[in-house]
Amino acid sequence: MYDEDELADIREAREDWESETRDPTRERFGERKDRFATVSNLEVDDLYTPNDVADVDYEEDLGFPGEFPFTRGPYPTMYRGRTWTMRQFAGFGTAEETNDRFHFLVENGQTGLSTAFDMPSLMGKDSDDPLSDGEVGKEGVAVDTLRDMEILFDGIDVGEVSTSFTINPSAPVIYAMYVALADRQGVPREEIRGTLQNDMLKEFIAQKEWVIPPAPSLDMVTDTVEFAAEQTPKFHPISVSGYHIREAGSTAVQELAFTLADGFAYVEDALERGMDVDTVAPLLSFFFNSHNSIFEEVAKFRAARRIYARVMEEWYDAEDDASKRLKFHTQTAGQSLTAQQPLNNIVRVTIQALAGVLGGTQSLHTNSFDEALALPGEEAVRVALRTQQIIAEESGAADVIDPLGGSFFVESLTDDVEAEAMAYIEEIREMGDGSVRDGVLTGIDEGYFHREIQGASYEYQERVEEGEEIVVGVNKYTMEEDTRPDILTVDEDTQDRQLERLAAVKDERDDEAVEAALDDVRAAVEAGENVMPSLVEAVKAYATMGEIMDVFAEEHGTYRETVGVV
Repeated sequence: MYDEDELADIREAREDWESETRDPTRERFGERKDRFATVSNLEVDDLYTPNDVADVDYEEDLGFPGEFPFTRGPYPTMYRGRTWTMRQFAGFGTAEETNDRFHFLVENGQTGLSTAFDMPSLMGKDSDDPLSDGEVGKEGVAVDTLRDMEILFDGIDVGEVSTSFTINPSAPVIYAMYVALADRQGVPREEIRGTLQNDMLKEFIAQKEWVIPPAPSLDMVTDTVEFAAEQTPKFHPISVSGYHIREAGSTAVQELAFTLADGFAYVEDALERGMDVDTVAPLLSFFFNSHNSIFEEVAKFRAARRIYARVMEEWYDAEDDASKRLKFHTQTAGQSLTAQQPLNNIVRVTIQALAGVLGGTQSLHTNSFDEALALPGEEAVRVALRTQQIIAEESGAADVIDPLGGSFFVESLTDDVEAEAMAYIEEIREMGDGSVRDGVLTGIDEGYFHREIQGASYEYQERVEEGEEIVVGVNKYTMEEDTRPDILTVDEDTQDRQLERLAAVKDERDDEAVEAALDDVRAAVEAGENVMPSLVEAVKAYATMGEIMDVFAEEHGTYRETVGVV
């Protein structure tokens, strides 16, 4: 973007500035640190100039919003058209309690729903399973049958609202329930909108919620993609999730690289099944973490769009812009929140949310300040939502498209993040002999991802322990405080009420119809057919989550058994 004579003049001027202006001041007053770096420990210089972006080709590397390579945003008008979807994560107790929270959020201006499930539901267990005892409704809503889904969305038109479901091993069952609910409400399947997390590769890499082994888990994910393409084209069947990779301790670069690798693996699996890339790719969405280093996060989001666009075109021959346009949801960094001085978390969340907006996110969840202590209470939830609304309505951050584009620092950092992430992706591809999918599966089997994330996590904690990384209120600016503020608690009788409803459903349903429906699921699994049509019919017969997931475990064995843990 600059000719060589101009760059030479700038280099000479910088040398003069360093020797005549900066160095005398540095010698007199010193600097706060010997080394400055991002949260992910990427070292940053003290000043950036056009020489740091001399290799940037504006049209090839940046372009314009809504045009390849989408570095500056996936849509032409971005937030000048409409703001991002404000999608606060919610779910606890029974379906009735979460339905109340949904209505509370909508009444306070939320523009999309996001559902948290309890651990039994996440793991494909019914509330009356012995392993569920004590966990029912504790960290999310309990959903055992279609009856719970009907109550969860009571008074909510699924044809009008976009809903996200954060669930993975049992995601196809929840998806089937939502499709069945739309059928019951008379909403055409092609009109329902939302997102299913359904990212099983990420589970084996980071979050560690699984039922069956990686390969058959991938088959189930691809079943949902195939079904969505045919039946629910406005519904995203996968949210490829870097969030949990970052929460497990990865760096920003690792989060980006491993997430994109997972996304490319899903594309390859769908292509092997015979689907067209320009049918598959637009169905994918992504989910990233936003941490405290605001410029690193903005660079990560911009690099993500550029890498994705180029790889989809060059490796997978995508032609449609929709296939090269990476769209993503952002959640602020849960692992950055502290139990100490919890109100400080409001500031952290604001910075992280602003990074998501400056980086061009399509939807955003802002964590509540009390989440290091318990499920968020209503006041904390309202503050979290108001944080987004203030950014959207008062800050001006949503008024200009890619406002940090052209910053010497941000463009240089975007290039650095892109280069390091691509090095990881190429390494994964090599592990799979040219296949990203096979490389991801190999990396899971050989513990590659675990080692990389654990190493980064250990290094970060070491910097915190040594005081190199400051966490306000934890290793600096500490104070004596009452660490027992008012927090949300789940009623002790929640489990009893859920068990009563589950028992009632089992008493009322047609047992022969349930068995016939489960046999159809079993037949589809054994034949290697797409299981989604049979799942929809099974949930309509009020087969339970556990009954359905047991069919898959019977056929494939559990992952715990395959790795020798029983």
